[in-house]
Amino acid sequence: MLDLIGTTLITAAIVVNLNATIMMMPLSSAQRLTAVAIAGLWIGLAIALAATGAYADVAAPVPAIGVMAGLPLVVAAIAALSSAKVREALLALPVPLLVGLNIMRIFGAFFLLLAAQGRLSGPFPQSAGWGDVIVGVTAVPLTLAVARDIAGQRGALLAWNVFGTLDLIAALALGILSAPGSPLQLFGGTIGSAAVTVLPWSNIPALLVPFYLITHGLIFAQLARANRTGMA
Repeated sequence: MLDLIGTTLITAAIVVNLNATIMMMPLSSAQRLTAVAIAGLWIGLAIALAATGAYADVAAPVPAIGVMAGLPLVVAAIAALSSAKVREALLALPVPLLVGLNIMRIFGAFFLLLAAQGRLSGPFPQSAGWGDVIVGVTAVPLTLAVARDIAGQRGALLAWNVFGTLDLIAALALGILSAPGSPLQLFGGTIGSAAVTVLPWSNIPALLVPFYLITHGLIFAQLARANRTGMA
């Protein structure tokens, strides 16, 4: 039952995130279709790799789930730095939207439920679960606050963004250090973070974590641009 609920809500989060960001960027119809096609292929690849058990091979020199989590960040960074049009399209996303999409990180409570069922162990589910819940819950009032007065909320926004970023980095690190069979394993025993290498939970590190890291990066970039503009 938990897997069924998780599949439904994780899929909904992925669809909402992609639809909201693609529709809010200043793109032509052809560009939107291209973005949707690329995103669809990437999601299909992530699911196919999980279905074939590729993520379970954590002893590989470069684990597949690590590539899936890291490659979107590299591609987004390179595209933004090398193309002014891509950079402006990404920076056109409203800050309230970027913060608001993080509300769905309350689904991090699934990590706590998986731990209660004995399917995750060690510090990973507690850190990832409670961290995401805190970020998701605090994103609700912050979204409303920055929608009304973003200039007056820069300090709160920066603090929230730093915490949200560190939460994801800590979750990734603890997930790696809790992976059974990994040469880097320090925590979790025979259970550790094994549950996030199979569907539907593998979609969190493979698809949702890089997406949310990109939203945090865009918020940092928008804050930096606002500071430069204010100083000009």
